[in-house]
Amino acid sequence: AGRQPVWLEAWGRGIWRRVRTLTQTWGRGAPLVLGVSWALLPCGLLYSALLVAAMSNSVADGAAVMALFALGTSLSLLAGPWLLLRLSAMGRSAANGAWGVRLAGLALSASSAWGLYMGLVHNTAPWCAT
Repeated sequence: AGRQPVWLEAWGRGIWRRVRTLTQTWGRGAPLVLGVSWALLPCGLLYSALLVAAMSNSVADGAAVMALFALGTSLSLLAGPWLLLRLSAMGRSAANGAWGVRLAGLALSASSAWGLYMGLVHNTAPWCAT
């Protein structure tokens, strides 16, 4: 089912209770403050993209890597809520997330297989910027 460990979930719920209390006192500025705070959280995927950009051959190549990362992230952040709204309109069973876990697993398996294929057959890694 992809559930978090109990101690981690309890810790997250405690933090969320405090954040919810703060947002009720902040009023209309709460979404901005929460959004900026969320953007400052460490993100492994962002740090990976920064590492690939830093290892590129030139400043322009590094900028292109980060621009493509921003484009991909923006598309997924726009498509995700849109898809969720469409699925919730279809009914509760489609929006419960069980199919989403399977779809994410399929996407992860496919991208891993592609990376292994490129590394073993073509002797190149798909994540290399060179």
